[in-house]
Amino acid sequence: QVQLVESGGGLVQAGGSLRLSCTASGFDLSLWAIGWFRRTPGNEREGISCITSGGSAYYADSVKGRFTISRDNAKSTVYLEMKSLKPEDTAVYYCARSWRVGATIAPADFGSWGPGTQVTVPS
Repeated sequence: QVQLVESGGGLVQAGGSLRLSCTASGFDLSLWAIGWFRRTPGNEREGISCITSGGSAYYADSVKGRFTISRDNAKSTVYLEMKSLKPEDTAVYYCARSWRVGATIAPADFGSWGPGTQVTVPS
């Protein structure tokens, strides 16, 4: 059974850091691109980063320079290192598996969504 599970969310002060993990099971992570997304109440899911099977990374402008995506295929895990967090980063963060070879952060290109992890940055 293909499954992705996010972890590492929490409450962090503005300017602080968090590292999210996306742990995969039921498939060979090394063959797939993985993306990170976030959603706030009443809004659409926003694609923020993607890492291809070859390790190429792509970022949305809203997080470029602050967030870093990486992968450890031996641990079947993709990470999202988040620094200089802002109140507007508050959201539920999700990871998902892409069926495209190249980098993409369009939600329609992804499936097998995890349940999400909450990140809260108080203002």
